[in-house]
Amino acid sequence: MPEIPGSRGLSPEEILKIRERHLGKSLSVSYKKPLKIVRGAMQYLYDHTGRAYLDTVNNVCHVGHCHPRVVKAGQEQMAVLNTNTRYLHDNIVEYAQRLTAALPEPLSVCFFVNSGSEANELALRLARTHTRNADFIVIDHAYHGNTNDIIEISPYKFDGPGGTGAPPHVHKAIIPDCYRGAYKYNDPEAGKKYAQDVLRIGSELRQQGKTPAAFIHESIMSVAGQIFFPGDYLKEAYRYVRELGGVCIADEVQVGFGRVGTHMWAFETQGVVPDIVTLGKPIGNGHPLAAVITTPEIADSFNNGMEYFNTFGGNPVSCAIGLAVLDVIRDEKLQENALKVGRYLKKRLEQLMERHSLIGDVRGMGLFIGIELVLDRETLVPAVDQAYYVAERMKEEGILTSVDGPFYNVLKFKPPMVFTEANADLYVDTMDGILAEIL
Repeated sequence: MPEIPGSRGLSPEEILKIRERHLGKSLSVSYKKPLKIVRGAMQYLYDHTGRAYLDTVNNVCHVGHCHPRVVKAGQEQMAVLNTNTRYLHDNIVEYAQRLTAALPEPLSVCFFVNSGSEANELALRLARTHTRNADFIVIDHAYHGNTNDIIEISPYKFDGPGGTGAPPHVHKAIIPDCYRGAYKYNDPEAGKKYAQDVLRIGSELRQQGKTPAAFIHESIMSVAGQIFFPGDYLKEAYRYVRELGGVCIADEVQVGFGRVGTHMWAFETQGVVPDIVTLGKPIGNGHPLAAVITTPEIADSFNNGMEYFNTFGGNPVSCAIGLAVLDVIRDEKLQENALKVGRYLKKRLEQLMERHSLIGDVRGMGLFIGIELVLDRETLVPAVDQAYYVAERMKEEGILTSVDGPFYNVLKFKPPMVFTEANADLYVDTMDGILAEIL
């Protein structure tokens, strides 16, 4: 294998020793025997020995690892200029136009930042400033990022190890999980019933003389186990929140840009238009780029005399890369691919479910799917050890996957959007063989 630029030739064991000394111990690595990844190309990652791995979990590299058009766009702009939004530049305004054109009206004003955490932090500021209120409604098990304010609205963090619980201004609605929750897939009113908990929180706030600043939600819940909302859930929740004077924030950091296949944005599957949308991860295909999109009304209320400036947010290089990502999604018809391949894969996984009782649920849309493993389909006891076993064995067979969910028993699937039906066949056939190993 040719020498990889930037690789010093350290062994995985040597790297682990250096990490132990110089990187914070709160950082984790994937797999019992961690991989040294030195190269990426489309839906594949390569380790230091040259072995290829099919990547089914890195949704950040949305249009493919090191997509040549995205790489070229960044290289060309970086060779000419990189500055900030205090100077006029074509890339910045062209990207703002292109990005907002992909969203429904009246979402037409951009704030560019560098990460999903930053985007959600700014979204909270916009909501507080616009409503002059401080309370937030969130969904249990949600995750929105890793800054202080965002950990405070992320039950996945504040209820998890090292967390201190919900602060007084944050209020948890029950998760609308039709597999484990009170209202199931076969209940046509499940969405409205789950949304009643948002109404309950709003009513309690009103009794205290308060109004929520916002209801913030992932459009599809990720670390909660790839939870898809039942029909009308967001529609009803939005109605309650807006009647109380709050705004609605859709966190599309994990699932935006055509991943669901049927729509560009996952919130569109619920027939709603948020007041604020946050974007991150796939927006820059691995480059640190994120955005907040909102309405002119909310943006104007934020223009209160305190300037908002972000040193790196919306720089010409980032915008060139963002434009290239949009171009590739359009030109290579990746949203259509997500729909086609996602439907094919989900059907094959449902067939696999008939062969293996360990699979309790297959849920998903497009190239965002969760496979929940249980020891018993009646009691729904989580098959935690088995889920980790599958993930480790898949890696040994050359496929990268991971576990998620409150019990860590959900195999998550969110690959680069260039994933093919042949890749799907390999994924399912490999999993079939591994599940057969489990007695």
